[in-house]
Amino acid sequence: MSKKIKQIAIYGKGGIGKSTTTSNISASLSKLGYKVMQFGCDPKADSTNTLRGGTYIPTVLDTLREKNKVQAEDVIYKGFNGVYCVEAGGPAPGVGCAGRGIITAVQLLKQLKVYDELDLDVVIYDVLGDVVCGGFAVPIREGIAEHVFTVSSADFMAIYAANNLFKGIQKYSNSGGALLGGLIANSINLPYAKEIIDDFVHRTQTQVVEYVPRSVTVTQAELQGKTTIEAAPNSEQAKIYSRLAKRVVETVESKVPSPLETAELREWAAKWADHLLALETGEVRSAAAGI
Repeated sequence: MSKKIKQIAIYGKGGIGKSTTTSNISASLSKLGYKVMQFGCDPKADSTNTLRGGTYIPTVLDTLREKNKVQAEDVIYKGFNGVYCVEAGGPAPGVGCAGRGIITAVQLLKQLKVYDELDLDVVIYDVLGDVVCGGFAVPIREGIAEHVFTVSSADFMAIYAANNLFKGIQKYSNSGGALLGGLIANSINLPYAKEIIDDFVHRTQTQVVEYVPRSVTVTQAELQGKTTIEAAPNSEQAKIYSRLAKRVVETVESKVPSPLETAELREWAAKWADHLLALETGEVRSAAAGI
């Protein structure tokens, strides 16, 4: 009997740092001795760039369009410290559903029995989270991923996307869908940002897995086409990513979140807007400052 592979999906709105976070988790896990595959599910096909020196790899959909028969080596490439890299890709611009690439790529790798043959320990799906359409919801809906994590900053649109993801998880939770491991709080440098995230997870009955600050170390690493784990392994940021990776891979219990209705979310956001204005004018002080 083949061993059980830990399959994890990481969602987040475009530009939130989801692929940066995912690649650093993959790199960290590889350093811990895990056999890891990172599966990019964004049509931009840039999830695995920093695991491969900033280079793009052929996508599953592009390869299928070019070849009648596709082998594993046509779409799976090794990256930093042996991390296996796959990019699902998307349709030609203006044609078809972007989420279709995920469905097609997952089906192909299943047919090729890739996961078993590579003897993987962990597969991480890096999924665009602005919309949870049919294709993008595949890791959740079909229970491919065992645990789901979402990356969010304290910005409203990132939280809005996270709340929508929670709705998708809740919808499929009764039919064998993946459940939520927690929220990865990204770009958290100011006390009020942490307070906003903490309040949001409290209201949606979930948890923060790790607080990841915005850091110039990450920018420097990505300008080299590398993860922070590779470019600055002794940095404080690398330690944070390593701690996050351990928490993600050691997650054994996920749960159904309690998303806010749109009107509730808007009301919640308006109250925080008033609070931040009061902070700026000095009418109140941040709770994080001990007041």
